[in-house]
Amino acid sequence: MHGRREDGTDMKRPTMRTLTLTVFCLCAAGALADEEIDRTLDADAKGTVTISNTAGMIDVQGWSRNEVNVIGDIGRGVEELFFERNGDDITIQVKVSRGHHRGVSTDLEVRVPQGSSLKVSGVSADIEVKDVLGTQQLSSVSGDVVSEAAGADVEIETVSGDVELQGDDQEMVAELSSVSGDVEAQNLVGEVTANSVSGDVYLIESTFNRARIHTTSGEIVFHARLLDSGRLSVETINGDVDVVFEDDVSARFDIESFNGRIDNCFGPEPVRTSQYAPGTELKFTEGSGSGRVSIKTLNGDLQMCND
Repeated sequence: MHGRREDGTDMKRPTMRTLTLTVFCLCAAGALADEEIDRTLDADAKGTVTISNTAGMIDVQGWSRNEVNVIGDIGRGVEELFFERNGDDITIQVKVSRGHHRGVSTDLEVRVPQGSSLKVSGVSADIEVKDVLGTQQLSSVSGDVVSEAAGADVEIETVSGDVELQGDDQEMVAELSSVSGDVEAQNLVGEVTANSVSGDVYLIESTFNRARIHTTSGEIVFHARLLDSGRLSVETINGDVDVVFEDDVSARFDIESFNGRIDNCFGPEPVRTSQYAPGTELKFTEGSGSGRVSIKTLNGDLQMCND
């Protein structure tokens, strides 16, 4: 039953959301600059955890508890740490004071339920994720992003950092991109899109039904298995391409290079596209031809073999 005030009106019990916001405000008030923090909130086993940090490190690891725990060193210039639960969602945000963006660095160690989904972003922050089974959306501007995937879809993006993804041979969809960093992934199964402008792309020890790879001036290395009816699309402007199909491959091949050499360990030899201009092409069918392989280079060399 509700209590009553002295004026006779009902006094309502606090709602769950009111309690949640109270916890958030207390945590924020206790997180001062140059201070170590250790905060914990109850969490849904398969909820979403959103983390934002301007600079420093974001280390996320899954554990068996239905709790989110944040341990960290709050950097100079940090106004407060938002740590809030709203239903199944938990938000962690490092708020920097106005005019203190330079020289600010905060290192966060975050433990989340293993089944959580992640949305993690940073500016000059490195991101590392381990033992998390849910979907992941990870982004940084000038930091490296390293993650493990366990069958759930992953999207990783960075501008001037490297991307590393370790799969566990469960089917998933991965979207990986960097502007001036390398992209590396292994033990993936399913579908992948990997892009870099001035970095290299390495996809190894994996099995794909769809793979799309693009660089502008980086090397592309694809040492993986392409399933029957699979699709592989590779395109680079000034980078070399190294393709090794693990196991037999069944596909129609359409290979083009404007000013690069094509070395093919199986199938026919490439032919000139014109007697007056540079350029070679290679078109052939391997096996039943159920899949499709398209590789285009402008100034890069191509080496293609099967293991």
